[in-house]
Amino acid sequence: MYRYDEFDATMVAERATQFRGQVARRLSGELSEDEFKPLRLMNGLYLQLHAYMLRVAIPYGTFTSRQMRMLAHVARKYDKGYGHFTTRQNIQYNWPALVDVPDILDDLASVEMHAIQTSGNCIRNVTSDQYAGAAADEVEDPRPYAEMIRQWSTFHPEFSFLPRKFKIAVTASDNDRAATRVHDIGLRLYKNDAGETGFEVIVGGGLGRTPYIGHTIREFLPKEHLLSYLEAILRVYNTQGRRDNLYKARIKILVNTEGAERFGELVEAEWEAIKGGEIDLPAEEMARIDAYFAPPPFEALSVDSAALDQSRQDNDEFAQWLRVNTVPHKIPGYAIVNISLKPIGGIPGDISDEQMEAVADIAERYSFDEIRATHEQNLTLAHVKKDDLFAVWQALKAADLATANASLASDIIACPGLDYCNLANTRSIPIAQRISERMGDLEKQEDLGELKIKISGCINACGHHHVGHIGILGVDKKGEEFYQITLGGSAAEDASLGEIVGRGLSSGDVVDAVETLVGFYRDNRQDKERFLDTYRRLGAEPFKEALYAAA
Repeated sequence: MYRYDEFDATMVAERATQFRGQVARRLSGELSEDEFKPLRLMNGLYLQLHAYMLRVAIPYGTFTSRQMRMLAHVARKYDKGYGHFTTRQNIQYNWPALVDVPDILDDLASVEMHAIQTSGNCIRNVTSDQYAGAAADEVEDPRPYAEMIRQWSTFHPEFSFLPRKFKIAVTASDNDRAATRVHDIGLRLYKNDAGETGFEVIVGGGLGRTPYIGHTIREFLPKEHLLSYLEAILRVYNTQGRRDNLYKARIKILVNTEGAERFGELVEAEWEAIKGGEIDLPAEEMARIDAYFAPPPFEALSVDSAALDQSRQDNDEFAQWLRVNTVPHKIPGYAIVNISLKPIGGIPGDISDEQMEAVADIAERYSFDEIRATHEQNLTLAHVKKDDLFAVWQALKAADLATANASLASDIIACPGLDYCNLANTRSIPIAQRISERMGDLEKQEDLGELKIKISGCINACGHHHVGHIGILGVDKKGEEFYQITLGGSAAEDASLGEIVGRGLSSGDVVDAVETLVGFYRDNRQDKERFLDTYRRLGAEPFKEALYAAA
């Protein structure tokens, strides 16, 4: 795991000091809210419906127990006792007082955390696969490359004021757990036919009011040229991206206006002028960063665990959690544990300070002191001995964190919606809670299999509804909250955008609608088909007929 060097520490400390002065000037009235806005946004501070919101960066979703305990401290001392994990592997606090924010940033800096570039028209927090370094299906750990991108992009003078916000995701597996194809830049590390390791470069993906699946503009980029190629992409975007229209300023608009082939030609021409220069890291610097991500001291263990088998036989609830919330690890005798932040009827992504402390304790004792945040608003313990799984489950259960619903119907992604956000048209959280309660039977959920339900309170799509197997978009109709249903989306390697199935539904009807769609799938699936597979086989019309016949 990466640790700050003297440059990181100085940079973060100086930024916190600068912001303390800016806050003092705002509180004294020397700065108006309009004058203060660009300053606070550069420090991850938003003004929402009822209060300020602070977004804290967790680069590529990896952090320590010490850092988690600091997040708990911030929730307890400065907020209302909880935080909210987001779809960028960050955490948000919804109720900090402005006067306290400088102290929060100082506290975060003491454990190598900050809120820099979590907002504004810059390169945002770089995300990655939550199973990085543990997954059996990856080529190599993608996080060193995410860290290189973080160092290259932080305070980059040419890219600190882009036409619009910019998001990068990195994976090293054919199973895309980082949603790379719906990012401004998606990077897939793989080995070509010659056995060389490099990146497929995908550009122009994104959601919001004009969603697109990204285009591959380079099939294979040698990994040593990663930064210069990213620089070329960003230069083309920075010079040619639109700045006259907020809604047409994202790189996805530029790529799809120019055409992916033409955009790729522009990037290649720019790259020819800069590659081989000082942008790409020398081999020794790449090795230095790689060393921070050396594997933990795994033990030589048996593939099988007699203790685990016995616990599985003795406890059906544990056995179900084991089936649903754990996945294979690349090292024999270890497993990957998914911690659901979606209790039945709960608020997706929320976690209390007590739960944060519990996760910190569990990670410290059982998972090499390492925690991962996922883009699906959950947490992961990447390296747990199979012999310890029952003890981990017991500790999670005691903290109300052992819901066995990972990737099932109640594992819902939802934005904060109109309960917090001043951009939202409708509420998202109550809809997610009601669907979770309606679909709450865990045995029935497991029988249904993978089902991605995603909810956004407005067209900005912070809940990723476009790529939900079932997507729900809140729309305002003459002051009333309605919800539009989309079907067939996916953020994985088979990425697709959901199709709108018909007219909007009232808040009172939308939960029934989801239940109807799920029931139609259950009655018409074949073999082990997922909801998405059945939808793709049958097409939209049968689902639409079932939905509106029941409505």
